[in-house]
Amino acid sequence: MRRLMLLLLGLLLLQQGRCFEFVIDGEWEEEWSEIRDHQERHKRAILTSEEQEDFEAIRGEDITVKSYKVESRITSRFSHTTVRSSVVNSGSNSQSIGFNVQIPKRAFITNFTMNVNGIIFVGSVKEKMVARNLYAQARARGKAAGIVRANSQDMETFKTEVHVPPGSNIEFELHYQEMMTRRLGSYEHSLYLQPGRLVPQFQVDVYIYEPKGISLVETVNTLGEQFAELIQVTQSKDKAHIVFKPNIQQQRKCDNCTGTAIDGVFLIKYDVTRDSNAGELQVSDGHFVHFFAPSKLSPLSKNIVFVIDVSGSMWGVKMKQTVAAMQAILDDLSIDDYFSIIDFNHNVRCWSEELVAGSSIQVSDAKRYIQNIKPNGGTNINEALMRAVQMLVRASNQGLIDPRSVSMIILVSDGDPTVGEIKLSTIQKNVKRVMREEFSLFSLGIGFDVDYDFLERIAMENRGMAQRIYANHDAAEQLRTFYSQVSSPLLRRIAIQFPEDTVSDVTQNSFDKYFSGSELVVAGKVLPSETNTLTSFTTASAARMDITLETEGDFTELDTELAKQQHSFTGFARQMWAYITVKQLISERSLAPTAAKKRKITQRIMALAVEHQFVTPLTALLVESEDASERLLADSPRDPKHGCCSGAGIGGGGGGGGGSLPMNVVYEPPPWVQMTTSAPPGEAREGPKEYVLPQKVTIVDNDPHFIIHLPRTNMDVCFNIDSTPGDILNLVSDSGTGLVVNGRLIGSKQAHKSKLKTYFGSISVYYQPNGVSVTVNTDSVAMTDGRSNHSFTWGATADITQDGVRISIVKNSHVTITINNDTQVMVLLHRVWKKHPINVDFLGVYIPNDNPYSPLVHGLIGQFSREPEVSVYDMHQGVDPLKKEATMMVKGNKLHVTRGWQKDYRRDKRRGSSVYCWFIHNSGKGFIDGHYTNYIVPNLNSFLPTL
Repeated sequence: MRRLMLLLLGLLLLQQGRCFEFVIDGEWEEEWSEIRDHQERHKRAILTSEEQEDFEAIRGEDITVKSYKVESRITSRFSHTTVRSSVVNSGSNSQSIGFNVQIPKRAFITNFTMNVNGIIFVGSVKEKMVARNLYAQARARGKAAGIVRANSQDMETFKTEVHVPPGSNIEFELHYQEMMTRRLGSYEHSLYLQPGRLVPQFQVDVYIYEPKGISLVETVNTLGEQFAELIQVTQSKDKAHIVFKPNIQQQRKCDNCTGTAIDGVFLIKYDVTRDSNAGELQVSDGHFVHFFAPSKLSPLSKNIVFVIDVSGSMWGVKMKQTVAAMQAILDDLSIDDYFSIIDFNHNVRCWSEELVAGSSIQVSDAKRYIQNIKPNGGTNINEALMRAVQMLVRASNQGLIDPRSVSMIILVSDGDPTVGEIKLSTIQKNVKRVMREEFSLFSLGIGFDVDYDFLERIAMENRGMAQRIYANHDAAEQLRTFYSQVSSPLLRRIAIQFPEDTVSDVTQNSFDKYFSGSELVVAGKVLPSETNTLTSFTTASAARMDITLETEGDFTELDTELAKQQHSFTGFARQMWAYITVKQLISERSLAPTAAKKRKITQRIMALAVEHQFVTPLTALLVESEDASERLLADSPRDPKHGCCSGAGIGGGGGGGGGSLPMNVVYEPPPWVQMTTSAPPGEAREGPKEYVLPQKVTIVDNDPHFIIHLPRTNMDVCFNIDSTPGDILNLVSDSGTGLVVNGRLIGSKQAHKSKLKTYFGSISVYYQPNGVSVTVNTDSVAMTDGRSNHSFTWGATADITQDGVRISIVKNSHVTITINNDTQVMVLLHRVWKKHPINVDFLGVYIPNDNPYSPLVHGLIGQFSREPEVSVYDMHQGVDPLKKEATMMVKGNKLHVTRGWQKDYRRDKRRGSSVYCWFIHNSGKGFIDGHYTNYIVPNLNSFLPTL
């Protein structure tokens, strides 16, 4: 299968006695073949030189560009961009006028229209052969070909020309759509602006709407300092409008210049507000999109083998840039990471035959080794990759690799294999055969004299992704940026699942890894339901812990909100689902093991692309006049320099592992989307099972009021602690089992009736044997084990398990900490009106009386696990007729007590349930051992000193 390069072709159209000629430059895709020879490599070299050609949005002499306007509408990370231009042939002769638009490589063109002197040409996407046949039927003479042709590092060029008589008016309009990909903590939206001349009406408008809110918007000024003040950003909680509208004088290179200074990328970076690690589930127009981008998790440790091409072709700037990048990359390694370096030409050498820890000594030695490399010889990719896999396998077999760590091979090469095994398909099979499912391969192709298709396939098939590194002055920065994207893995074995019979046609929902700063995206169709909400369950493996997260999306809420937004893209969910599905199918097609499988996938891609009007490598844009008598054709071939697609790692995950997808999908998933270990589907569909505390428990809530339940006498005894904000009170201290429960006091915003109320603002549960500490605050729940730190918000239901400690969070309600399946502490969240002049958010603590403590247990609550003898007598009417008074004998003390009530807020957080108790005055004096100040400890994990 081969590509056929087409020369510039013309279409001669006769209309009303005038002659219009349309030319769209590029190539057509034909079937691809494994045949690689000198001509293929020569072709790639030719394409490299084409990168350097000048670009202008509007081409032609003696023309007047009346307007050039770009508008992007971004809704929930999905953009619809429209480029419009109005041009007049102001010369005295007929001439060709070009309209060129650079679009992101990941975008799909959806339409192109032209109005030439009132003759309107409208585009529609059709299967490629159908479009070609319709075009062939209409052409009178000559030929025309249309294409999206690769032009630069991140962009592709759509080109068309129209040959028109003098005085002609032409209006061009191009539409394309793209899903924003999150990298290193933000989304980037790029618009290439190079009009080539001064434009009276020049304007760029970008409208962003994110339902959860926008946390960051910034414009990166690459156009020049003179435009810095002309880029205006207006932002509210969930909307942003960026406008760039320079007048003709502001566009000039200098005051008297006739040339424009606008030449570059108009770049916008933004990120969204995230209130939980469970992600954001949006439902709109019968479709759903789940965005998953957790943070505040400790990274997993890494095992990396760097495989670096040092053949003769790497001599000079390529090697210099690679060495510079490796210096920075090696500095990023931590002592918990393991690594080695393999460099290869016709031979294969190892800096270290074994993986070594990323200590400063080892890193320094590796840097010296890299610095002394002198490129020469051929390229033996096969043996180098075999040695890298063997190194990881050996380390795994020897137990040197943490099962929860991430193991990866990073291949850096600039050429095709010339030594050893040179057949690409055989190398691909060899690597696939020896790679274990817990290993990933990332491929970096430097320059254009390298088969990027091969690097992409071999990475996709082994749970990684590929990227082209452009061999120029910033190649080192490109390498470092790529490494930054994969250097901080936070989760493994991620599965995003839904209850049965609620969704269909789900895109990839199992991912092998999640990297910090990226985002996983799952989309699908919503099935009819009696309920008005869709629920998703996400399971994942973090550093030393397993996580289950739950979130919900309302069926109608978002559509109602979108209808109110003037500049929103109301069909975003439907188009995003189709976009992701087509991208993943294109990736799957490149890995299809048989011709039959490939044909089946091809049919699916064409059907979706036609339905959703995407110009893909398998569809074409047929542009025709209203009476369909005049037509031109625009193809989108696969890019010989960039590969057929960028589907690998869609959503920022970088591929999957092994197992089967939990949902029925209309296509079979390729190997790289599988999970290495299937998540428990039953648990995921049902969500985490909450532990229920018994009806009678010991409670600390409100100001803080202690309600001690005495099971033998079925009596509740209450007291308050009147301490000061910042004090940490010990509730349970059990040096025998190693359990500590402490609470830090906070104060109300101001005193009420000359008294400053205090509440618990933080509750800590520390389990010393495993070194695990859980700290519950009013805004988050944090877990640490001394090495890893993880944080979860109250914004989603979650279930986290690590080393015998289980944390079960119920969204905006309560969290239950369970130790070894038998010791429980429940912390209840109390939210108040944010603008309340006095009250603050606070926590309540609920502890079962049957927790299995050791005889050494103590604390304000722990001491009552040994229930004291209590007798109440001389009950009589008190000063308050509603409260009886009595005398209590306890621990040899005679106490004056009052009959009253406190609140249990577990069932009703607003009003609470009344618990009648005997109230002990003076901060529990006589009921608790010693004075309450004896229970103040220095920090949240402190054990109580022996009283």
